Amino acid sequence: MKQLIDTYFSISEKQSSWSIELRAGVTTFLTMAYILFVNPAILSDAIQVPDASAQLLTATAVAAAFGTLVMGFYARLPFAMAPGMGLNAYFAYTVVQGQAIAWPTALGAVFISGCVFLLISVTGLRTAIVNMIPRDLKLATAAGIGIFLAFIGLKNAGLIIDHPVTFVTLGDVHLAGPALALLGLFVTAALIIKRIPGAILIGVALCSTIAIAFQAPVFQDTPFAGFSGAVIQWPNWPAQTAFQLDIMAAFKLGLGSIVFIFFFVDFFDTAGTLIGLTQKLKLSIDDNQISRAFSADALATMFGACVGVSTTTSYIESAAGVEEGGKTGLTAIVTGLCFLSAIFIWPLATAVPACATAPALILVGSMMVTVCADIEWSNMPSAFPAFVTMITIPLSFSIANGISFGLISYCILAFLSGRGRDLHPGLYIMTALLVARYLFFGLG
Repeated sequence: MKQLIDTYFSISEKQSSWSIELRAGVTTFLTMAYILFVNPAILSDAIQVPDASAQLLTATAVAAAFGTLVMGFYARLPFAMAPGMGLNAYFAYTVVQGQAIAWPTALGAVFISGCVFLLISVTGLRTAIVNMIPRDLKLATAAGIGIFLAFIGLKNAGLIIDHPVTFVTLGDVHLAGPALALLGLFVTAALIIKRIPGAILIGVALCSTIAIAFQAPVFQDTPFAGFSGAVIQWPNWPAQTAFQLDIMAAFKLGLGSIVFIFFFVDFFDTAGTLIGLTQKLKLSIDDNQISRAFSADALATMFGACVGVSTTTSYIESAAGVEEGGKTGLTAIVTGLCFLSAIFIWPLATAVPACATAPALILVGSMMVTVCADIEWSNMPSAFPAFVTMITIPLSFSIANGISFGLISYCILAFLSGRGRDLHPGLYIMTALLVARYLFFGLG
């Protein structure tokens, strides 16, 4: 059996091992476990049912587990999936609250967008679109995601906070959260420099242990209060959210713009994540695997809508696990099983504060930015769009916006500089759709 699994995932062929894949999978889970609590907090503002937070936590875990397991088994890639940040806010605050659309109808729109994803994935159109993106923009996407990851880490650690005048400023490093994050950052960096296996995972565990032992107020601004009841508890099944989606209502209302935005953001978020991670980490991925990854993303979105959560997408936090050495689908399967187990042992996830996972995001981000060296900076028609891509991703807090602005600027400069005929016609079609998206559907 072990040999069959090794052959199926090409573990030995890719110079990996079971222990490496296990460690990488757990690391990925720890860096994105926050979604188990953040997603319910956002969606419960729109999906107002009894015990909404508890039910949505289960729904989030189930959706993440399903998508990640499909990614591991079917696409055989070490990438994890979960309900997407940004899309959940769009679902809750723009669609349901802002436009007064019933949440079952909104879930129906999410399901329809998933069907569209699946259709263009199995036909190979999605892969063809990704292959049309110029090399420098792919590299810039990787770098932009790296900056984005580091920014999220700094924000989660409290090292960077909002400011009414300058937008952002340095946080108070005397507080427990930033101080712990800095400790974890330098300890983990030192472990990486010394090539200690599991450096990132050790850093997360160290910060969490210190936070609990010293009763640091980093668990939602309070000390760790201990586990409420037993560590292992029976999950609260989302009876009021599962299979409540109303597809026919979504069709009747003609939610074209909403479906388009769900489709657009997930398409480019997933494409950006795959491009960024594969470019930086030099993973050998063929078109068949990319197509399967897109199909896994589509199936996860459809499944997530069925259990009651917004669009499920690939997570850039997967980079943490890949940097730990994860190279095969076994990494994703371990992450998926962790999400599945979180349904029963969810109290353990509460013992890992954001300041403990923040160093991992910062360090992985710094590693991803090194691809900038391969961008042809002396070629302005390519370098400027690459810069636009890199800077827009973190500043707009959106991978999709970064890729969109990069592609638009790339095509405009190519046309104005007389190189328009050298571009693939599909790039112009894509650019026209992106421009139409911003003109008619706004920046949401």
